[in-house]
Amino acid sequence: MAHNDKFKPVDAATVPRFADVATFMRTRRHDVSDEIDIGLVGVPFDLGLNFRSGPRDGPEGVRRASRLIRQIHPTSGIKPYELCNVADIGDAPVNPLDKDDSIQKIQAFFESLRHAGIRPIAVGGDHTIPIPIIRGLNAGEPFGILQIDSHADTLDEMCGTKINHATFMRRAYEEKLIDPARVVQIGLRGSRFSDHDIQFGYDVGYTIITMDEYEDMGRGAAITKILDTLGNGPVYVSLDIDGIDPAFAPGTPVPEIGGLIPRDVQVMIRALAGRDIIGADISEVAPCYDPTGITCVTAANMMFELLCVMARAVDDNRS
Repeated sequence: MAHNDKFKPVDAATVPRFADVATFMRTRRHDVSDEIDIGLVGVPFDLGLNFRSGPRDGPEGVRRASRLIRQIHPTSGIKPYELCNVADIGDAPVNPLDKDDSIQKIQAFFESLRHAGIRPIAVGGDHTIPIPIIRGLNAGEPFGILQIDSHADTLDEMCGTKINHATFMRRAYEEKLIDPARVVQIGLRGSRFSDHDIQFGYDVGYTIITMDEYEDMGRGAAITKILDTLGNGPVYVSLDIDGIDPAFAPGTPVPEIGGLIPRDVQVMIRALAGRDIIGADISEVAPCYDPTGITCVTAANMMFELLCVMARAVDDNRS
């Protein structure tokens, strides 16, 4: 789909940032349509948490914070809104009283995006949401995953449930949605429930870079390992905001000290330029735990980083 001026976002140089209704990146609000290349979408779901709730408010908070974002990437020079049609397509439907019904609704919504040819960037929502998202986006070919997170999310169950914010990377493997040889988990740290918390990933062949290993190898070597592992096939990116140190992103249900700094994550995402990124999520943003608002600002900036590399992927596929 060629770039269409009707999707051009509001320009903060002419319309004050504080004016009008907040949308992601001040893009146009639009229903799902095959005219859209990249859909910015909220997933206000947090029924999969076993500790502090709050990420249901993540989409609303990031929409407000994203008023700060302008239109051209400062390093790559990518102009996403000139490369493709980008729109805020609203929120995936959820049932606030029923986790399983919500998961079915979210999956169906993302299936509709796949059928429309839309690559989504989702803002959650707790880290349960990647499983219905990738179920909906998967058309039969397993894809690679870059998971930036302080937790492996490979538990078999939690509190007697199989689908929650600590299990999606196990379910995705079991359901053959992802290629374990093309999975990178980076930033893992923090105390664990048992000796087996992250062992599943090692057993099935995930490439795991713990925070200690990241610190030892350095950012450049880690990025090389990420790119070598992901290869050139389709890739999904899942950023749990608690992968970033809570000094920079305190608004999250399960903060873990000693994490990645935002600059490191920015550079990791920028390194994905040229890869076929078919979708992404930013999860576990809970504005209620951060009166400063910096968590939402950080998430909004990461959303723009993802948007730029995905816009390049759209443009590369078109040409």
